[in-house]
Amino acid sequence: MATSLKNLSDYSQTNMVDVSTKKFAIVVAEWNAEVTEALFNGAYQTLLKEGAKEENIIRKNVPGSFELTLGAQWMAQNNTIDAVICLGCVIQGETRHFDFICNAVAHGLTDVGMKYNKPVIFGVLTPNNQEQALDRAGGKHGNKGDEAAITAIKMLGF
Repeated sequence: MATSLKNLSDYSQTNMVDVSTKKFAIVVAEWNAEVTEALFNGAYQTLLKEGAKEENIIRKNVPGSFELTLGAQWMAQNNTIDAVICLGCVIQGETRHFDFICNAVAHGLTDVGMKYNKPVIFGVLTPNNQEQALDRAGGKHGNKGDEAAITAIKMLGF
C-alpha cells in the first residue's frame, strides 16, 4: 500500500497559502465513527495549525460515506465556503457494496468540485479492515485527515 511508504501526516510547506480568511466546510460520515472522528480531529487541528480561524471551520455530519457527495454539494453551493473536506471510511466487506460506495463517492465528489469550481477533497479511507483504518486515522501511518486539510489548503493556492 502506498501509505506504508509515506506518513499521511507529513507534508511539504511548498504551495501553502494564507488561510486566515478562508472558510472551510468539513463533512464527516457518522458510519465508522471511531475512525471518522479521528480523521476530523486531524483535519481540524491541521487547519488551525496552518492559520485557519476556528469560526471559519464548519462541520456537518452525514450518515455515511455515500452521503458525503450531497453534503459536499450543499456546502460547496454556499458562496462563502472556499473548500470542502469530506471524511469517511468504507471498510472492505464480503460483498461488492464496498466497490459501489467507493466508486459513487469518488465520482460524486469529483463532480461537485467541478460543478462549483472549488476544492472538494476526498478524505475517505478505503481499507481492508478496521486495523488498517485506525493505522491511517492517527495511527502508525499518520492521519488522512491531516492530508485532506493540507490538500485543501494547497488547492486554494493553485
